[in-house]
Amino acid sequence: MTSRAAEIAAEQAYFDAAAAHRNRRRDDLRHLPSAAAHSGAAAHLRRYADAAQRALGATDEAVAFGRVDAETGDTWYVGRHLIRDAEGEVLVVNWQAPAAAGWFEATPENPAGVRRKRAFICAGNTIEEVADTILAEIAEAVDAQLLADLARGRTGTMRDIVATIQAAQFALIRAPRDQVLVIEGGPGTGKSAVALHRVSWLLFQHRDDMSAQDVLVVGPHPTFVRYIGQVLPTLGDDGVELRDVGRLGPDVPRGRTEPDAVARIKGEARMAGLLARALDARIGAPDPAERLLVGGRFVALPGVEVAEALAAARAATLPYGGRRGLLRDRLTALVAARTGLDPARSEAVGNLTDRLWPPQTPAGFLRDLLGSTARLRAAAGDEFTPAEVAALHRRGADRLSRETWSAADLPLLDELAHLIDGPGRRYAHVVVDEAQDLSPMQLRAVARRSATGSLTVVGDLAQSTGNWARDSWDEVLTHLPTVHPARITPLRYGYRVPRQAYETAAPLLPVAAPGVTPVEVVRDGPADTGVHRVGLAELAGRAVTVARGHAEAGRFVGIVCPPRQRRPVEAALAANGMTWSSADRGELGGAVNLISPQEAKGLEFDAVVVVEPVEIVASDERGHRLLYVALTRTTGHLDIVCTGDPVPLDAPVRPRPSMDDPADATFTRREAHRLAEHLAGQLRGAAPPAFWADVLAELRASLLPEDAVSSGRPTDG
Repeated sequence: MTSRAAEIAAEQAYFDAAAAHRNRRRDDLRHLPSAAAHSGAAAHLRRYADAAQRALGATDEAVAFGRVDAETGDTWYVGRHLIRDAEGEVLVVNWQAPAAAGWFEATPENPAGVRRKRAFICAGNTIEEVADTILAEIAEAVDAQLLADLARGRTGTMRDIVATIQAAQFALIRAPRDQVLVIEGGPGTGKSAVALHRVSWLLFQHRDDMSAQDVLVVGPHPTFVRYIGQVLPTLGDDGVELRDVGRLGPDVPRGRTEPDAVARIKGEARMAGLLARALDARIGAPDPAERLLVGGRFVALPGVEVAEALAAARAATLPYGGRRGLLRDRLTALVAARTGLDPARSEAVGNLTDRLWPPQTPAGFLRDLLGSTARLRAAAGDEFTPAEVAALHRRGADRLSRETWSAADLPLLDELAHLIDGPGRRYAHVVVDEAQDLSPMQLRAVARRSATGSLTVVGDLAQSTGNWARDSWDEVLTHLPTVHPARITPLRYGYRVPRQAYETAAPLLPVAAPGVTPVEVVRDGPADTGVHRVGLAELAGRAVTVARGHAEAGRFVGIVCPPRQRRPVEAALAANGMTWSSADRGELGGAVNLISPQEAKGLEFDAVVVVEPVEIVASDERGHRLLYVALTRTTGHLDIVCTGDPVPLDAPVRPRPSMDDPADATFTRREAHRLAEHLAGQLRGAAPPAFWADVLAELRASLLPEDAVSSGRPTDG
């Protein structure tokens, strides 16, 4: 019987030979431009050579991750990229090729002609271990490689999962293109990675009519987009456009804050009608006679003829800007017919066009609309209440260049760009991740970028939070293209979240999302969940101490904390001389990363420290879902630092604000208790006990009106 060492040595020889052919091909490509007849041809060949070299993969990458032994006796190696020898014979098939399907699809119930699979665990192109199994043990073989991959530390970027794709994932990756495919999956099911690998699969299968530039991937925020940014290039697919949902529209200054209630109004689909009506209202009406100075003399155009030209432009199936150009052409023709002159160089026709059909830009129009109660009221019609119209009104900056825009404004600007200038760039396939949280106006922005109705929609209803938290995919699909049928397919197995962490988070599901089925977790983590109960004054310091311990052990750490704890945690990090990356600045990749529960969606860390779960729950109408997200970001270690319940099931939930309720009405007795505990800790640390009464008296005097302090009467506040 061949020894294990001998088998590994034989496989290594094959790997070395394949790598040598890969390097030979790389050298050939490097010298290809020098064979060009002229500079233009050289540039073309250089672009081709660069793309072909990327398609070969990195020089230090393993040539294959698996081997398939068929029942026929045939054997083939499967890798990320195709490798041929000098005669053109295939040494390694790329994972998208039909020959590789057996590696992913074969199951004990359906062997598909596969006798054995061999998984290679490598460091670079050096084989460290092989996992052999006959088909009856295939699940164990796949799990062995998956577990080896999970044992590798996380970084600030998502890795490809080609070597560890499971059969259920592969079925979604190779699903037909012409559909709206909803990939629903709980934490750790690999849904985002599956969607990206589906892009690579589609690009390979449809390479004759679709290129990387024909695909758009939309993420929830810039940090997530950076996190997934290297997956497709690693698979050899450069050129796919990746954008966060806020970058779909015009490029404008951002950062304006506004109440959630206002943001929700702006996110509703009825805003599209308001914008269209408001834009149409800017079109004027002609005078009974329009006098124009053309060629040194006045020309009178009957108002009836001008009105007819205006009506024809209105009726055209063109965007606002195109119809405006049509009106100018018709006015030019009217003047030419009356004078016999060519008025193209005359300012008169342009001035009349501007008065009847003013030129617009998305930013300028929206600034003026939101700044005018009268225009808002006229465009609102019966679809908005007076209170909603009043909420939408705001005073704009004195100059358009100084205007800043909120996140909820951005889809409105995109809608206006579509109305004014017409369709922008459209794509053959669109992927939208964390789609369960997008507003109808954001979904409209995604939908209008689809040229064919082919979409991959990714998300998890149990993680749906914010102003647009949803309990059904129908609420999302109603705003997406209906060219092709929609199919909702769940991923059942959780591969990346360890059992201990998921069991900590699972009790939240019946409260957070009663209709969602828990995932089936397939592996154990290295340790049980750590729970650290402390006083409020110690909260930030203990969180940082725990995070530092993980970082010193070489782990990629995420500290997930609610807004109220962010500054204390930052101060504690600074006091401990630690550097950290901050997701709110689009950073991710340091040993320690500070993130909000909302920013945590879709991210992974070796170790996660969750700060004050009660505040996470209280921060959002679906706060239990936010906590569920926070607790399931780890692939290894989970710690909870809290003053009370680590997994609160009945904590106060902050209601969705209305137009009539002030935000501070949501302050609860429990929050008052925590604040008092915090202040008491500060007092104990800053003043001797003999002076506590004096400090409290001064504090009371500074907070309460003078008459209330002197009389001892309580106030209404």
